This record gives sequence, C-alpha cells and structure tokens, in this order.
Amino acid sequence: MINIGELEMIKANMLQKTKKHGSVMVLALCAVVILSVMGGALLSLGMNSRIFATRAGSQVAARCAADAGLAKALFEMNKKLSVTPWDGSTLPSATTSALPGTSATFSYSVTTSSTGGYVIESVGQFGEASRKVTATLRLKGTFESAICTRGVLELKAGTLVDGYDSRDPSATDVTAPIMTASTLADSIVLNAGVVVNGEVVVGPDGDVGTVIKDLGATTGPRYACPYEYEFPPVTAPQLDAKPKISVKGTTLTLGPGDSGKYTEIVLKRDSQPAILEVSGGDVVLHVTGGIDLGQDCEIVVNSGASLTIYVDGNIVSGNNSGFNNKNSPRDFKLFGTGAGQTFEIKAKSDMFGAVYAPNADIVLKASGNIYGSVVSQSFALKSGGNFYYDVALAETDEAQEAVRFIVSRWQEE
Repeated sequence: MINIGELEMIKANMLQKTKKHGSVMVLALCAVVILSVMGGALLSLGMNSRIFATRAGSQVAARCAADAGLAKALFEMNKKLSVTPWDGSTLPSATTSALPGTSATFSYSVTTSSTGGYVIESVGQFGEASRKVTATLRLKGTFESAICTRGVLELKAGTLVDGYDSRDPSATDVTAPIMTASTLADSIVLNAGVVVNGEVVVGPDGDVGTVIKDLGATTGPRYACPYEYEFPPVTAPQLDAKPKISVKGTTLTLGPGDSGKYTEIVLKRDSQPAILEVSGGDVVLHVTGGIDLGQDCEIVVNSGASLTIYVDGNIVSGNNSGFNNKNSPRDFKLFGTGAGQTFEIKAKSDMFGAVYAPNADIVLKASGNIYGSVVSQSFALKSGGNFYYDVALAETDEAQEAVRFIVSRWQEE
C-alpha cells in the first residue's frame, strides 16, 4: 500500500509537471504571436515596396514619355524652319500620342513666350502617373563662333583672334570663341604667339590636351563641347537661271535685278584686271559651278549694297585677287552648298564677310585683317593680319540660313 507520505510526493511531482507544461505553452504562444507580427510586418513591407516600385516605375515611364514629347516638339519646330517663309501662326502640338513599345502616351504644345521666343510643354502619362517638362527654345545661328570647323583648324604664328560688335564699336567685352567638332589629335593647331581672346572648344568628350596642339599660344578656357555639334545643310533659294558670268579686263556691275542662278563666275585679267561690282541693293547669286578669280581680279561689294553667294563648286584665287566688301561683315555672306569643296579666299586688304561652308576646306589669305566669321570642314589662316569676330553675326531670326531651335532652359514638374 502507498502510505500518505508517498501520496503527497506523487501529488507534488504531478503539480510540478503541470506547471512546467503551462510555462511551455505560454512560451509557445508568445513565439507564435511574435512570428505572426513579424510575418505581417514583412508582408506589409513587401507590399509597400512593391507598390513603391510600381509607382516609381510608372513615374519613370511617364517621365520618358514627357521627354519623348519634348524631343518630338523640337523636331517639328526645326522641320518648320525648312519651309520658307517662316509661318509662326500655327505651332506644333499633339494629344495622347503613343510612345512606341509602351502603353505610355505624351501630349505637347508649343507657344510663344512673353519674351518673343517659344516654349514647349510636354506631359507624359503612364497609368495614373503623370510628369510634365517645360523647355524654352532659342534660335542657334550659323555664326556663333569666330572660327568653327568639322576637322582641322590652324592659326599661323602670331595671329590674334579677338571680337568686336559692328553694331556698337564702343563695346569692349566681346570675346571670340573658336572650336572644332573633332576629337582627333591635333585638330586645333595654335602656333607660337597665337592669342585667342575667347574659349577654345573641342568635340564632345574630347581631350583638350590631345585635340589642341599648343605650340605657345595664349587662350581663354579650353573644354569639350557638351553636345554633338550640328552643321545644318544650306539650300540655295529658287532663282531664275542665267548664263555664266565671264569678265575679262573690264568691270561688270550687278544690281538686285541681276540676282539669279549662274553656271560659274570667271574673272580674268587682260590689260586691266576684271572687276565684278555689286551696287544698288541686295544681290543674291547661286553659282552651280565654281568661282575663278584671276590675278588682280576682284568681286567688290560697294557701300550700301550686299551680296550673298551660294556656290556648289570650288573657289580659286590668283595672286592679289579676292573679295572686297566695303560694308560690315553682315553684307557679304558666302555659303558652300556642295560636297568636298575647296575654297581659296583672298583679299587685297582688309576682308569683311561671313563664310558658311561646312563641307569645304578653306585657306584664307588677306593682306590686312579679317573681320567676320568662318564655318568650314577645315580652316587654315595664312593672312598677314589678324582675325576679328563680329558678334553681330550671331544675331539671327527664323529667316536666316541654317538656323535651328535648341533648348536653352529646361525644367521638370
């Protein structure tokens, strides 16, 4: 038989085991609660992260669509520039245009700003996400640098490149930037004693220490252009077809009524040099062939007149021949409209003019100084004088040659 003492011991052991089982159950219950809370938190975090990622992706898609609308609007504005005369009464716009490859859309409008320029507003939409970008446009002209080339630009020893403003001769803070769009070694050659009162710019991502061959020059800041530089083509206007201009040993005078499309210009010396003289107003010539200036022969632009030449061929100049513009550089403009051209441009004294020939290799010689601007494939200055950039040439409007709209300011909302 079990005595009372043993019975009490059995009861005590059973009570102790019961207490232990109760503690384990409490601990297990606490663990379940903690794990449930952690699981819920992790699930909530995952859901929130997924929602955030979805929203962020939608915002990125909307932003891409808005940028696409901006690019399309800029393209359409520059497309309008190719149609003459410029018509600003209707400006490009689009509504809910699809962004290819996505379900995003964009809408844009172009309006005239209070300052006289143009503003693009583009809105991108992807689901519930919406982003807007606003850009201010400006016209970029052909003559915003003193000298600009696609390839090699070489200045002879001792050359000064400086700026001035023919509209305000008293201006003293005018600089004269020079640039090449190339990133190849030695694309800009600055010989000993060259002084450039302005920036020296090389092609995008170019190494200025490699692209610029400095043989002892003094210049302003040197840096790589932050964007791909464009050289828009120029198309000659529609003009009445006429025979070639051929002058030998005499003077031929052209006026506005003689504007036209000529096969070539040939000036040759006889007992006297041949002179082609422009007087009485604005004269525009499209030369489908070349220009040949014999020894001592000149093309002269008289006071009060202007001359614009579009030439498809080459320019050849004999000794002591060349172009003689008696006005500001804005009154003589020479456009190269062919491919693989070579221009040998000379002047008996100072030369005033602007040359835009992005496919031409140009050698420029003058007995005096050169005033104006040059854009070319390559450029070598072999002048006896210096080069002065007329900043007035940078002033432009929609009617000017080879202008284009670019973004000057940009903001996102």
